[in-house]
Amino acid sequence: MVRLIREHLLPPLYNERLAPLADAAVLPWSDPELVFTTDSYVVSPLEFPGGDIGRLAVAGTVNDLAMMGAQPVALSLALIIEEGLPLSVLQRVLNSIAATAEEAGVCVVTGDTKVIEHRHQAASDRAADGLFINTAGVGRRPAGVRLGLERVAPGDAIIVSGTIADHGLAVMSVRHGIQFDTELRSDAAPLNNLVQTLLDGGVEVKFMRDPTRGGLAGVLADICEGTGLTVEIEESRLPISPTAHHAAEMLGLDPLTVANEGKVVAVVAAAAADRAVARLRTHPLGRQAARIGQVTPARPPLVELLTRAGGRRIVQRPYGEELPRIC
Repeated sequence: MVRLIREHLLPPLYNERLAPLADAAVLPWSDPELVFTTDSYVVSPLEFPGGDIGRLAVAGTVNDLAMMGAQPVALSLALIIEEGLPLSVLQRVLNSIAATAEEAGVCVVTGDTKVIEHRHQAASDRAADGLFINTAGVGRRPAGVRLGLERVAPGDAIIVSGTIADHGLAVMSVRHGIQFDTELRSDAAPLNNLVQTLLDGGVEVKFMRDPTRGGLAGVLADICEGTGLTVEIEESRLPISPTAHHAAEMLGLDPLTVANEGKVVAVVAAAAADRAVARLRTHPLGRQAARIGQVTPARPPLVELLTRAGGRRIVQRPYGEELPRIC
């Protein structure tokens, strides 16, 4: 996907607003600045423990705005519905969209609906169960908020707001019919209020991203590639639930590469790390926040995991079949 974007999509569409390939584009034509984003959602099954495609769509778009330091103002909602989708399923998804938008404090103000003919595919080949969603969002970013990889420096701390891999493993477990004694639930949630709690605490936040497709490993690889610096994380500090750890082992997946839909990875100045974690833990969505590593000037630039056994393992960006489509 990265090669497709860089080699084929960017060249004909290139402009200064698109070039950063951030979670959203900053449109500095007003005060406060406008931030704009869009995303499409394809997931099977449409409903899963802890959420559904509707909650995923609203939370994902709100979170892309939040990662840029913006508060969401309005969303668009486009539905592509396949003939035969039960109206009861559609109604539940729409109710979930409304509830999640209310939770985030944002309104759906425009949209589009298309009905397409039924596709005759085997159930195992389905990318989604009859419904695709596209959402776009607009937010306002206050003056003085500046986030970007260009601000990251050696010594900065890496923080994650809670347990990793819950969303992707919950979806994959349902897809493969795996059950656990303790229910594994998606973490899909709008993060704008959590992020605002962090920014309002006077913490020097330099960069934020939600570790969705590609998981924590994907975000850390972006930091490494975008800065030319090494990222070290400590296995003993990674927040992961025993159920998620067990599910990852059963499915043959590395929790570092599994998608999350309700977590934020933040790079903050080292002196502000403890205060950042404390601020996050005051919010219900950040109670398991942890400092997991740091940025270093080591060469060549790598993402390295310091294992519990005292060794080092290179963490690579996931690709291909190791990256199931779950969002």
